[in-house]
Amino acid sequence: MVSSERPLALLNDEPVDSTGGDLLGAGRAARQLADLLIASRSATPFTLAVDAGWGMGKSSLMRLVDAELRAAPEVHTVWYNAWTSTGADALEGLIKSVLMRFDRRLLRRALHRVSEQRALLRVLRALATVAAGPLGAAGLVDELWSSMSADSQARNEMRDAIRDLAQEWAENAAYSPRRMLVVFIDDLDRCSEETVLAVCEAVKVYLDVPGLAFVIGCDRSVLGPSGLLRDLSPAGTAFMEKIFQTSYRIPVADGQDVRDYIAWCARTAGIEQLLDEPLVGLLAERSARNPRRIKRLVNGFVLEATLNPMWADHPPEAVLRTLLIQYFYADFYRMMTSPPGADDGDVVADFCTYRRVRTLLRAPEAVPEEMRPLVNTYLEQRDVTPDPANRRAALERLERELPTVFPDMATDAAFNSLLDGLLGLPRSDKLVRRLREGAPTLVAAPQREPDLGAGAIPDARTGVVVRHGDGFPDIDPQAPLAGRTILWVDDRPENNASLAAWFRREGATVEIAVNSGAADAAIAARTPSLIISDIARGTHDRAGFSHVEALRRYGRYTGPVVFFAGRVTPARQDTARDLGALGVAADADELIRLIRGAFSAPPAPPAHPSAARPR
Repeated sequence: MVSSERPLALLNDEPVDSTGGDLLGAGRAARQLADLLIASRSATPFTLAVDAGWGMGKSSLMRLVDAELRAAPEVHTVWYNAWTSTGADALEGLIKSVLMRFDRRLLRRALHRVSEQRALLRVLRALATVAAGPLGAAGLVDELWSSMSADSQARNEMRDAIRDLAQEWAENAAYSPRRMLVVFIDDLDRCSEETVLAVCEAVKVYLDVPGLAFVIGCDRSVLGPSGLLRDLSPAGTAFMEKIFQTSYRIPVADGQDVRDYIAWCARTAGIEQLLDEPLVGLLAERSARNPRRIKRLVNGFVLEATLNPMWADHPPEAVLRTLLIQYFYADFYRMMTSPPGADDGDVVADFCTYRRVRTLLRAPEAVPEEMRPLVNTYLEQRDVTPDPANRRAALERLERELPTVFPDMATDAAFNSLLDGLLGLPRSDKLVRRLREGAPTLVAAPQREPDLGAGAIPDARTGVVVRHGDGFPDIDPQAPLAGRTILWVDDRPENNASLAAWFRREGATVEIAVNSGAADAAIAARTPSLIISDIARGTHDRAGFSHVEALRRYGRYTGPVVFFAGRVTPARQDTARDLGALGVAADADELIRLIRGAFSAPPAPPAHPSAARPR
C-alpha cells in the first residue's frame, strides 16, 4: 500500500444541513428560497421543485432551506424521503407524516364535530391515535387505509377531513402570523414509476390544502415523458404538469467555488499534497463540477491507495493520476490496460511517439534531419509512405491507422499534463507494464451513475469492473438473445470469458473458435446467428478482416458480424463497413449495443447443416 504522512480518510455523502458546511455557495439561494416560501404562506397550497441532476446538491440545498425556515415564526417543517417507500406505501407514508404534525387538541375537536358521520368515524379515530403517539396506531392506520380504498366516497371524505384539519391548524386565532407546514420530499427521481405517481397523488389529491407547501427534490427531466414516466397517458402527463407550480434549477457552481470544494475534500481525505493546480482544474472541469462525482473520485483514491497491493511500490501520486485517467479518459485507459494479444503495441508509447511525430509533421519548417528516422519509421510501421513534400497529407493517412481518440487527446492539455506527470514518476514504466500485463482489477473502478448495484464481474479486456444486470445495457425485450447462436472468433478467448458468460446467461449459445479454420468448421456444422471476431491475431494484423472477407466472397456466411478489437481506428471502421459488418466495438457497452441492433428483428431460421455451401 502507499504510505502517507497521516491516515487517509473517506468522505461521507451526507447533505449539508447548516451554513457552516456550505462549501458551494448554496446558502444564499437557500435564504432566498426560504424568504420566498415565508412570504407566500397566504398562497398555500403550492409546490416548488428543486431541480438538478444526480449529485448536484439538491438535498443539501433543501436542508439549508429547512434550517432557514425553522428560524421563522410559525413555520413548521417535515421531511419525507420517497425513496424509502414503494408504491401504495408512499401514499400512506406521506399523508401520515403530515398528519403527525397536527396538534392533538385540533384532532379531538374534529373528532367531536364529525362523530355522527359514520363514514369518517374510523378515520378520525385513527388520526387522533396517530397524533397521540405511535402506540396502537398500526391497527387503526390499517383500518384507515382499508376505508380509503373501499370506494370513491370514502376517499373524497378523507380529503375533506384533512382539508378541514389543515385549514383550522393554519388559521387558528391563537397564532399570528398564519401557520404554515412545509413538507420536504427528497429523492423522488430515484423512485419507481408507481411510487412517483403515489406521492404525486397524495400531494395533489389529498394534501392540496391551505397551510401546506411542498418542496420536492428531483431531476425534472427524469420525471418527464421521455424519462421515467414515458408511458403516461396524455391525462397522466397533464396531471404531472399540475404538480409543480414552479421550479428552481440549481445552477452549476462557479469555478472558484468548485476549486475550494475540491481543496476541502482533499484536506479532509488527507491528499491535499497530491493535488497541484492542473489536477484541481482537471478534476473540476472533467467532473462537470458535480460534488458527488468529486467525492466519489477522492474516495476511490483513498480505497485504492489503502487496499490494493499493486500500489506497494509506487508513490501516491501514481495512484491518483492512474485513477484520473481511468475516470476521465476511459477509452485511453481501456487501451492502456488491454491484456497481451488483445491488440498491437503499447498504447502509451504509441501515443507519446504519435504526439512527437504529429508536432513535427504540422510544423511549418521541414522535419529536422536528426528526427527523420523517427518520423519515417513510425509512418512505415503503419503502411504510410513518408511524403516530405506533403507532410499534412501523410499525417492524415497516419491518423486513419491510429485509435480514433488520438488526435483529440494530442490537443487536450489536461490529459497530456496528466499522462506526462504519471510517466515522470519513479518506476512508471513498471506500472504501465503491470497494468497492461494483467494487474489486479482496481478497487476504485469508476461506476456509471447513479449507483449500479450488485453483480460486478471483471472484464478481462478492459481491466475494470463491469456489472451484470445494471452494468450491461438491457437487451431489448422485443429482441432477446434466447435461441441465438453466437460464434466468437478470437485467438485469446480468455480475454472475453466474462462477456461470453453473460451472453450465455441471457439465453444465447456461444461457440468459441480460436482461428479461422475452427470458425469455418463451426459454420459448416451450424450457421450462427451472429459472428463476433477479433481483427489482429499473432503477427497478422488483419486476420479477422481477411476471414470475414473470404466468408462473404464464397457465400459461406452472410449474416451479421461485429468486430471486437482493442483499438478502433477510422481505417478499421471503413473496412468493417465495406465488409457489411455492424461495426467495430472496443468495449462491452458498444459490443452489446451493436448486437442489440442486429437482433432487433426475429431470428431467421438457421440453414440446415447439410445444405450445400460454395467452397
